[in-house]
Amino acid sequence: MDEHLAQIVSLAQAKFKSTPPNRRLLIGISGPPGSGKTTLSTLLTTSLNSLLPQTTTFLPLDGYHHPRSTLDTFPDPARAHKYRGSEPTFNGPAFLSLVQSLAEPITPSTSPIYAPSFDHALKDPVENAIEILPTHRIVVIEGNYIMLNKPPWSSIPPLLDIKIFISAPEPILRQRLARRHLAAGLVDSVEKGEERADFNDVPNGRQIIENLVLYQGDVIQIGSADDVTWGPVSSSSM
Repeated sequence: MDEHLAQIVSLAQAKFKSTPPNRRLLIGISGPPGSGKTTLSTLLTTSLNSLLPQTTTFLPLDGYHHPRSTLDTFPDPARAHKYRGSEPTFNGPAFLSLVQSLAEPITPSTSPIYAPSFDHALKDPVENAIEILPTHRIVVIEGNYIMLNKPPWSSIPPLLDIKIFISAPEPILRQRLARRHLAAGLVDSVEKGEERADFNDVPNGRQIIENLVLYQGDVIQIGSADDVTWGPVSSSSM
């Protein structure tokens, strides 16, 4: 395991040990598009489940994209579709409500919580696709805007026990996004992938970086070198 990822895993383990048995440990992972949020979230979830079997699940923000039918009702539907993936095209209040429910104490009567996922083939969310059981005591929550200093997003960080922000130089993010768009068949060349990234992803990333919620330095910052190597971890919490 990468040494910097191992630091995050060790911190999560220690925090979990001190978490009351009737509460969940909520870990938030944010960063600009292309920074490696999903990769880190998956690695962290897998690592924690190997150490603490069946305790950890992964909750991405992607399922809270507004459906295309909802974008059709926006004041400027064409613009809403064109800039899908930007902050206004997500259902922030619904996501906040979900995180609030996860932060509630677990009781004998606690039921599973269901969340949507995103189907890239359908290009729309799929309701109730993610099941969060009462036995899921650790939830890794990932998304571009979950630490944005703007309501309703700014109400999420106080609910998180561990906050991780991934960063990488913008040229690297741009290259990753271009390759991602090409691999997804959204463009037919890297050059067009870069154009697509510059149009929406890169500006969204700047907004995320420039408006990061900070609570007395307790956001863990980690660099993203590639899919298996992570940069140094920095935080007053570590």
